[in-house]
Amino acid sequence: MSEPENPSSETVEDVEEELDGEAVEAGDSQAIAAQLMKNPGVLAALQDKLSSIVGSPSGYIQSLPKEVKRRIKALKKLQNEIINVEAEFYKEVNLLELKYAPKYTALFEKRKEVVSAAREPTDEECDWPSDEEEEDEKDEEGKLAPDSQQGELKDKTSLEGAKEAGGDGEEKKAEEDTKGIPSFWLTIFKNVDMLSEMVQEHDEPIMAHLQDIQVVIHDKDPVGFSLEFRFEPNEYFTETVLTKRYEMRYEPDPQDPFAFEGPEIIKCTGCTITWNKGKNVTVKQIKKKQKHKGRGLTRTVTKQVQADSFFNFFNPPAVPEGSESEVDEEIEALLGADFEIGHFIRERIVPRAVLFFTGEAIENDDYDDEENEESSSSDGEDDEYDEDNDPDFNPEATKRAELASK
Repeated sequence: MSEPENPSSETVEDVEEELDGEAVEAGDSQAIAAQLMKNPGVLAALQDKLSSIVGSPSGYIQSLPKEVKRRIKALKKLQNEIINVEAEFYKEVNLLELKYAPKYTALFEKRKEVVSAAREPTDEECDWPSDEEEEDEKDEEGKLAPDSQQGELKDKTSLEGAKEAGGDGEEKKAEEDTKGIPSFWLTIFKNVDMLSEMVQEHDEPIMAHLQDIQVVIHDKDPVGFSLEFRFEPNEYFTETVLTKRYEMRYEPDPQDPFAFEGPEIIKCTGCTITWNKGKNVTVKQIKKKQKHKGRGLTRTVTKQVQADSFFNFFNPPAVPEGSESEVDEEIEALLGADFEIGHFIRERIVPRAVLFFTGEAIENDDYDDEENEESSSSDGEDDEYDEDNDPDFNPEATKRAELASK
């Protein structure tokens, strides 16, 4: 007994044959589209065909006359010259960064002094509007309330003051004992998704000692920049500065000049961290059982393995010399992520640190997209409403509501 044919196994050609004597002769392409949309099998076949087309050359360039191909070569040579001019532009930008670096450094140093409690900012330096001022204005409005309301506020305030006099004194003393801005950089790292994934729970007490991150631009070979993480003396390691250096290439790659999209990081090197005994968070001890093949005896050995930690950032994988094809895929992915993080810290985190601390600079593209979708749907036409298919629709209640509104 033959199995029934699956209607969803039709191909695009089958549908075209079925419609050949009907809609196609009439030039009705919409009928073909409607038939395709109703048949999942046809859609799958169409998707396979489209997948095979995407990314494949059309053959148009190869079919052009020899003289046209010759002109295309001239355009490619011009393109190479354009890229070389672009490379010169980026080199000039680097020189401009070097020119303005001292001005940035002076301002960043003032920021470090406030964060680390080396200096208390003056009233003039603190003169900047904030949300707290709006709350203060509301408090002032309460003070200017009518006499009866002011009496109630006074009684309420006196009662609350009597109850919380002791607690307020302790809180005020704690505020006075707080120096600088505690956990400034740790909060920034925890606020930014890209960086928070790096920081483990056992890293946080160490990151609380981070006082500043500085960018040092190198104008001599190898050109690039360094990130200097400056820590206060702590119980975890002996160094006070941990450095990550990035080497950059400003010229296009001779092997693939048309891939040039601006300066790119090509290499990074970390530094050695001298951990105090028992404080190294980048390694962990694991116990493993081993069985002797001949005697059958079992023993337990302790093995040291790498642990997840932010401080692995200072021990990146080495970039092998030679072509990129020699780089392992996993290492290439790690280096790509490392380069992206280093660039992000230099270009975004360091210049706008306080805004990442408060959360004002944190981008949330997904949330913005949702808002845009909601606004666009509300601006468009209303969806159709079918009363007959609504189980909760009550015509009598609706009629009463309409009469009441009149």
